Amino acid sequence: MYDLCATKNIPYRNSKKWILAQDAQQHEELRKTHALAKAIGVPTRFVSLSEAKAREPDVRVDEAVLESPTTGIVDSHALMSFLEADIQARGGDIAFHTSVTSIQPLDSGSAGYKINTASLSTSEVVSITTETFINSAGLGAVPLSNHILPASRQIQPFYAKGTYFSYSAPAPRPKILLYPAPTGGATLGTHLTMDLTGAIRFGPDVEWVADPSDLSVNESRLPAALDAIETFLPGIQREKVTVDYCGVRPKLGRGSAVARGKSDGFSDFIIRKEEEFEGFVNLLGIESPGLTSSLAIADMVHDLLYK
Repeated sequence: MYDLCATKNIPYRNSKKWILAQDAQQHEELRKTHALAKAIGVPTRFVSLSEAKAREPDVRVDEAVLESPTTGIVDSHALMSFLEADIQARGGDIAFHTSVTSIQPLDSGSAGYKINTASLSTSEVVSITTETFINSAGLGAVPLSNHILPASRQIQPFYAKGTYFSYSAPAPRPKILLYPAPTGGATLGTHLTMDLTGAIRFGPDVEWVADPSDLSVNESRLPAALDAIETFLPGIQREKVTVDYCGVRPKLGRGSAVARGKSDGFSDFIIRKEEEFEGFVNLLGIESPGLTSSLAIADMVHDLLYK
């Protein structure tokens, strides 16, 4: 991703990320995260408290800091615009404002898939056939998968609405992404993120909803978020934090948001070629990290289909 952004002039920054432990129990969670990262080849390192204080004096950390030195941020709209132009330059077509109404495997996929679509603006119904079907529909991926697979292989979708909070004061303004230590909940905790202009946001929290289109903001989420923020940024000006916007994450369960060991309830992305359905690859539960890992996911899907 860094190489692509550098060569194609897509704005990005290697901002790095800190995961913060305030007590011995949280420190142990960081050790688990560090061990897992090492096992899968992701670089992480422990930062001394003195180094942390020198680099980010406004950040409270009482026990330990685990740094991810390769974490970064990217201009998501610029990245998506590049990918859109790239697929069109390679002869691909994109059907915007179009919903899939049904999918019919032809001879279990060996003869392809018939996809029926409807235009959201004209209600025109169009059918296409394709040799392969890659289900990367985000919030709609599980319902689409369930439309094809037999009942015994269908799964229940979960939707986690997350509220983000903006910050308008000039200080404190750390320059590194800040995350609390994992607790085993369904969210990574209310963390500090930023955009390429330096604007700071906090969030997201988690609120389970039945409707994935529910993007209504809830002011009642603010007090709990402020308390969570103050655990690692005590100098925050509470009156300068306001509810900003919401997003909805596709989830495969309500277990842990972090892999912490066996029986932790963690549900990872599902990226698999479905048995008994030729040419059908499912991408399920792909939430926000799917954007920055999209190139790697694409390589994996290619290998599932053609190697």
